[in-house]
Order: sequence, then C-alpha cells, then structure tokens
Amino acid sequence: MGFPGTWMTESESMVYRVVPKCACSTIGQIMYYSDHGAFFDGDVHDAEAGLHKWGFENSKPLIEANVKGHRSPTFTCVRNPYARILSSFFDKICGIQRNGNRYRGNLVPQLVQRYGIEVGDPETGFEFDQIRSFRRFLLFARDTIRFRRPMEPDIHWSAMSSHISTFIVNGGRYDRIFWTEKFNEGMQQVLSACDTPHSVDLATIPRFNESEGHGPKRAHPVEDYFDDLSMHLVFEMYKKDFQLFRYDFENPANKMPVGEVDLDEVHAKLGN
Repeated sequence: MGFPGTWMTESESMVYRVVPKCACSTIGQIMYYSDHGAFFDGDVHDAEAGLHKWGFENSKPLIEANVKGHRSPTFTCVRNPYARILSSFFDKICGIQRNGNRYRGNLVPQLVQRYGIEVGDPETGFEFDQIRSFRRFLLFARDTIRFRRPMEPDIHWSAMSSHISTFIVNGGRYDRIFWTEKFNEGMQQVLSACDTPHSVDLATIPRFNESEGHGPKRAHPVEDYFDDLSMHLVFEMYKKDFQLFRYDFENPANKMPVGEVDLDEVHAKLGN
C-alpha cells in the first residue's frame, strides 16, 4: 500500500502525512517555501513539481526510503472533529469548487434527493437552514463511514485516525502530531527540528484556506449545529479521534485540546 497522502520536501528536510481539512494547504505552502524561498503560485494540492508527493511515481521510492529509514522529521496535523466535519460540509457540500462545479459531480444532487439536504444557491447568497441541512449531512457521512453506502467515505470527512494509521501500518513513525488550534506552536516545533534551505518565519506566513469564499459563511457558533443526536453521530464516526488527539467530546463549543497527544499510544492503537 505504501504511504498514500504523504508529502516530502525535495530537500528531504521533512515528511508530512496530509490529513484533509487540517491546515494542509498552509502546511504544504510552508514546505514549498522552506525549499524554494517562495510560495507555490496556486493551490499547493495542484503542484506537480517542487514537492515530492506519493501520487507521483518518481517520488514514491524516495518517500518510501526516507520514511522506512526515518531519515527526516515526520509529522501530521489534526483538528477538532466538530469543526472539521462542519468545515467539510460548508466546503465540499455547499461550496462551489475551484473548477466552478459542485464537488464530485452528481454527489450533491443525490444528497438533496436522498437525504433532503439543502445547499443554497450562490446566486441568492446561499440562503438555507444551515443547522437542519448539516444535521442531515451527518446522517449521510455516518452511513458512508459505518456502512460504506451510498458510497465509500470521502477523504474530507473520513476519520483523521484512519488517515494517520496508514502511515504507521506501512512502517512509518511520527515524530510529532500537533493541533490546528495551536498551529504556530506545533509547526514551529517541526521546523526547529528540520534543516531547511530557507528559513521560515511563521509570524509572517499567511493562512492558505483554499476553500474560503467558495460557499456560504457559517451563520452560527459551532455548538449550535450539534444537538444530542448529532453529537452521538459525530462520536460514532470519530471516537478514536476524540480519544487519541485529546479533544473534548462533551462540549462542541470547546475547540481546544484538553490533554497532550501520546505518540506511543497513537502508534500502538493505530498500528494494527
């Protein structure tokens, strides 16, 4: 299986396991800048040069050798599960993608028909009942993760632990897992452990949110979207994420972690 979702700088200064909806655009741009002294012009997910990615055939042997030899600092980044699934909904279900179309072609029309999800119209300012529609989306997301119907779970709402585990199962080991909510602190610890061709000043690095402006803005605080049933669905999907990455399941209003990530525990529980 190898190391899907893994990026590495061309200088091999660092290795990153991408977790979608967890600051991956900003991290990719920081990696690119650390090698080249400039940001990639566009969405770094589209970069076909300047970064090694597992999806490139010529990068695979280099990434595999580095990871199995643990030659470079290796890391990933996680995010509060409540905020992450909400972001996925507004971006991938309600939003218009960079190509001007809805995400995954006919997915949204199917959700409108099967689950009664509303997504609004960009011509009218995306007006719809966000809370009701999001809670219906949670039923769909749960069906994909638990029952794998009406489709396989999408990378943007599948559990963070499932992304992170593939790296471990195939022979990798993380040096650091940090939180989106404490981004500068965690990313600085990664950079301090790396020998990069160009220095990175995180205080001056912009945030690269490639989904911003493509859909409706969230109209309510995070906690308003989650009643008892929706909290139950979120825990059903992301139990390991809450437990391993130390997020507060009981309080959707608390986006911050409540404890430290135990890397030994992560490797033991996700390595099977």
